Amino acid sequence: MLLQSIDWIIIAIFFVILLTIGFIASKNAGRSAADFFVSGRSMPWWLLGVSMVATTFSCDTPNLVTDMVRQNGVAANWLWWAFLLTGMLTVFIYAKLWNRSKVMTDLEFYEIRYSGKTAAFLRGLRAIYLGFFFNVMVIASVSLAFIKIAAVMLGLSPAIALIIAAVVVVFYSGLGGLKSILYTDLFQFSMAMIGAIGAAWYVTNSSDIGGLSSLLAHPAVSDKLSLVPSLKQTDVFLSILIIPLAVQWWAAWYPGAEPGGGGYVAQRMLSAKSEKHAMGATLLFNFFHYALRPWPWIIVGLASIIIFPDIESLRQAFPNVPQQYIQNDFAYPAMLSRYLPAGFLGLVVASLIAAFMSTVASQVNWGSSYIVNDFYGRFINKSATEKQKVLVGRISTVALMFFSVILALILQSALQAFQYMLMLGAGTGLIYILRWFWWRINAFTELSAMLAAGLFSLAFIAIENFGLSHDGSGIVNLWGLEFSMVYWNIIKFVGVVVLTSIVWLVTTFLTKPASDETLRSFYSRIRPGGPGWKAVVDKAAAEGITLKKAEDLKWDVPTGIICMILGCVAVYSILFSTGFFLYGETNTALLFLATGIIASFLLFKTWGKLRTS
Repeated sequence: MLLQSIDWIIIAIFFVILLTIGFIASKNAGRSAADFFVSGRSMPWWLLGVSMVATTFSCDTPNLVTDMVRQNGVAANWLWWAFLLTGMLTVFIYAKLWNRSKVMTDLEFYEIRYSGKTAAFLRGLRAIYLGFFFNVMVIASVSLAFIKIAAVMLGLSPAIALIIAAVVVVFYSGLGGLKSILYTDLFQFSMAMIGAIGAAWYVTNSSDIGGLSSLLAHPAVSDKLSLVPSLKQTDVFLSILIIPLAVQWWAAWYPGAEPGGGGYVAQRMLSAKSEKHAMGATLLFNFFHYALRPWPWIIVGLASIIIFPDIESLRQAFPNVPQQYIQNDFAYPAMLSRYLPAGFLGLVVASLIAAFMSTVASQVNWGSSYIVNDFYGRFINKSATEKQKVLVGRISTVALMFFSVILALILQSALQAFQYMLMLGAGTGLIYILRWFWWRINAFTELSAMLAAGLFSLAFIAIENFGLSHDGSGIVNLWGLEFSMVYWNIIKFVGVVVLTSIVWLVTTFLTKPASDETLRSFYSRIRPGGPGWKAVVDKAAAEGITLKKAEDLKWDVPTGIICMILGCVAVYSILFSTGFFLYGETNTALLFLATGIIASFLLFKTWGKLRTS
């Protein structure tokens, strides 16, 4: 179903509202780099939390969830549900530390935590690697989903649709910086949630599906409803549940779920008016991201299995769409175009465009902040004026968008990009958790991990391409050894984690730590406390310098970990409760709901014991 006149009118109204909000919010955004990139550090928790969740709710997210559900059922979502552990760790331990740092970007952290030319080199290298190359990959994967939506619903060529959306994103993000993005995110998230829930309702109540109960009872769907993968499929159980919960959440670096916080999540925490607001924002983000949003996408993904049982059926239904774009993730826009009525289809398309632009706007502003603050202002023009920095920020915004559009026209599926990014960050995550609390970690630690993860990932990819053979049955042969492709993916990921971890641990003990001056300055500024800094505190005390203050005597990280566990129990319980209510299993749903309420009560009681300002 192509868009009708009423749909185009709704989309046009959406664009007008979006640009108006962006223009109004842009007041004073160009006065300084701090205003442009961290909104003057004056933002409230609720606005920052909604912005975080809007950024992670892109048009590729429902496509990715649909891909997972179609291939391995609802339980496959543990591949990203496991990142809740990272999120809650950030809420109760790292959010306040980031807010105390008062840096402009999380890369500026390197020169307050490490010392010497190595720290400066690491900051510049990460600025280009993350701010440009990695960021372009993220934006391209998001843009790929937009291409698929445009091909199905707008009837536009991939390049034309993407260019139009990119121009709008560049306009309002370049005009108003982060403040403009925060307020447009609020509008876009509201639109996106209305669209997602409404789409699930229309799809399940269509004549082809016959309601939610008929959907769940369908033989093609009934074996995909479990929230936990079956133990009978050992390889799937390990890859979907055990590895994500035991290794992935702390070992892998992934945008929006960085261990210890980072990227645009850190940018939002640095924009908060206080430590409490930074924590509140991150908690709201994790609740919305994991407990509120998944089920509408999951329902549509399950329904798509009935209508389009395989990729070939999708290709037959959409013969005019280039076949490279028709993978399992294509089923989500395909279902929407088939079942949504005129008017609401326009609203849903507008909501997906909103989700796309919200994520891309945040990504380009975040990436631009790296390029301006951590490369241009640090190495190219140290005496740059605030207006020059804002100008370079706007130019880099355009450049990031341009190269992302080019890459998006090459990629094929959202899951493909997701897996590549997990591999490139494998083995580095533990460093981002420990560097705040262990004085021995240094700049060489991070450099060696970054290099090792990239090299080992490329090595495993080369082995896969040149040493691996398979016949399409899911069984692969590697130099005479036969095992499932799922096991090979586990071997790849865990192999990169283990090898990278060995490299950075050895490097840490073979190289010198940061200077005493830097370590003492960092401790006084951040007040991390704990046994990991005892050597630094004791050495300073022996020289007559007092670093530990009265408030450091009670180390509250153990309390933060208890809050993290309670937060995870609360969110997972609410997530599962919602699922069981949808499944019609009321008693089980009520049990999980009660667990979520009790965990939430205990959480807020314990949270009050944390030291914040």
